[in-house]
Amino acid sequence: AECEVKEAESCPNVLRNFLQNFPARHCKLTQEDLALLLHKFSGRYVHCNPETGLSNEVVYNICFSLMLLGTDLTHPLIKNKMSKREFIRNTRHLTPGVDQDYLAHAYDNVYLIGPVAR
Repeated sequence: AECEVKEAESCPNVLRNFLQNFPARHCKLTQEDLALLLHKFSGRYVHCNPETGLSNEVVYNICFSLMLLGTDLTHPLIKNKMSKREFIRNTRHLTPGVDQDYLAHAYDNVYLIGPVAR
């Protein structure tokens, strides 16, 4: 997938922009389709942002975590919203070596700007 991934831009912002501009975003994607899409995105993000030191797998897991966080924070039927501390604790298991501040900034981005996927 050729996507516009700008250097030094945060993963939540790039993912949000990519998903909002994805041609088939109004189609129902299967789990396999979404997994493939995020796999391709992750590879491109890592390629364009080597200074982050993140692997494809780690970016892939961060993307899924961000999508779940957006649902958690905005869905009206979820009463107990995930806190930043819970997000970091849950995501650190999937993203070894990722700085806690990086995950905190990712949480703040979704909390303040909105979900990466709509």
